Amino acid sequence: MAQVVRRIGLSLGADICWPICYEALLRRLDLHIPFEGDTLTFDVERVSIEPYDLKQPCRYDVVIDRLTHWYHTSREWIKKSILLDDLYVFNNPWSLQSMEKQTSYCAMMRLGLNIPDTWMVPPKSYDDTPDLQHTLRSYARMFNLDEVGEKLGYPMFMKPYDGGGWRGVSRIDNADALRAAYEQSGKLVMHLQKAVQDYDQFVRCVGLGPQFRFVSYDPDAPLHDRYRIDDDFIGDEDKSLLADITMTINAFFGWDFNSCESLRAGGEWYPIDFANPCPDSQVTSLHYHFPWIVNANLRWSIFCAATKKRFRQALDWQPFYDIAADDSLSQREKIRAYAKIGHERMETERFEAFCAEHLGHLDEVSREFFGSDVARDAVRQKVQALFPAHEVDDFTQLFFERIQQWRAS
Repeated sequence: MAQVVRRIGLSLGADICWPICYEALLRRLDLHIPFEGDTLTFDVERVSIEPYDLKQPCRYDVVIDRLTHWYHTSREWIKKSILLDDLYVFNNPWSLQSMEKQTSYCAMMRLGLNIPDTWMVPPKSYDDTPDLQHTLRSYARMFNLDEVGEKLGYPMFMKPYDGGGWRGVSRIDNADALRAAYEQSGKLVMHLQKAVQDYDQFVRCVGLGPQFRFVSYDPDAPLHDRYRIDDDFIGDEDKSLLADITMTINAFFGWDFNSCESLRAGGEWYPIDFANPCPDSQVTSLHYHFPWIVNANLRWSIFCAATKKRFRQALDWQPFYDIAADDSLSQREKIRAYAKIGHERMETERFEAFCAEHLGHLDEVSREFFGSDVARDAVRQKVQALFPAHEVDDFTQLFFERIQQWRAS
C-alpha cells in the first residue's frame, strides 16, 4: 500500500478570507484516506502566474478556479492542463468564456423555465473600428426605444448581457427612465428584462457540486446585510425545486459552483440571474453563510481529487432537449428529470457515501476552527482590504459574531 499525495490548487484573484480558512481546515483534517489499495493524503497550493511550456505537466489533480473568468493567462493554463493532463477544475473554462447571461437565458427558456420576458438592444455607442461605419450604414436598423419599452412593459430592468456584480443594472419605471438609462449605457450591450412584480421571496441558491445552500437575499440592503440570517424562510418543496433548477443549470453548462437568483411571485419561481459561475465567497458579504462555502469547497474538491473524477470536456445538451420535447411531462417533472442528469454526472450518491465514510469529522473540526484566532484573523484581513481604517474593528467584530451564530446553530 503506497502513500499517494493528491494536490489541490487554488487559482485566486482578490480572494483573501476563504483560502486562509480552506488551507487551515485541510491541515486540521489531517486526512489519510484508504483508496484502491493506497493511502491518500492531500496538499493545497496557491497557483502562481508565470511563463510555462505547453508540455509542462500539471502538478495538480484539482484546481478551484476563481480567476479565469477574467484573467486570460490563467484561463489558458487551465485549458491546457485539462487537455493535456486531465486536470479537474471547477468551473469549465470554455463554458465560462462563452456562456454569458444571454446564452443562459436562451438555454433555460428552451428547457421551459420561467424566465421573465427579455429583449437585447444594440449598444448606444461603439469603438470606432475600420469596418464599423460600413457595417452600421448597411445593416443597423433605426429603432424606437419607446416602442420596445411598450412591448416589454414597465417596470423592467436594464442590465448588461454578460458579467455580474450589479454592474450597470437599472430599474426602469417609465419611458423617460428607459431613454436616460440607455443614454448612459455607453458601449455595453444591454438586456431589457421584465420585472417580476409583487414577489414575496428573493432567494440565492448556491450550488457547489451536489451541495446546496438557500439564502434569503435583500438587494436593497447594504452589501454586508444582503445575505439574510434566515434558516426556515421557504418550505421543503421550494427548496427541492430551487436545488433542481440550480443543478439543471450547472449540469447543462458544466459548472460545479454557481449561484442562482430566483424570485417567487404568485407561488411560482422565476430564475432571473443564474450565470454566476464565480459566486461571491467573501466573509464580508456571506458572514453567517461563509463557513458553509468553505466546507462545501473542501468536501467537493477532496472528493474529486481522491477519486480522480473525470472532467467532462464536452457539453452534451441532447439529453436535456429530449426531456424538454416530451409533452407528457409537466414542467416540474421535466426539471426533476434535468436535475437527475446532473446528479448522475456529479456522482451524487458516490459523493455522499465518500463524505459519510471519510469526512464525517469535518463539521466538528470546522465548528472548532471558526471560533479560533486564525479564523478571526482571516475575517480581519478581508475587512482591512475593503473597509476604511476606522471601520475595521467594528466590521471584523460584526462578521465574526455572525460566524459564531452559525457555530451555535
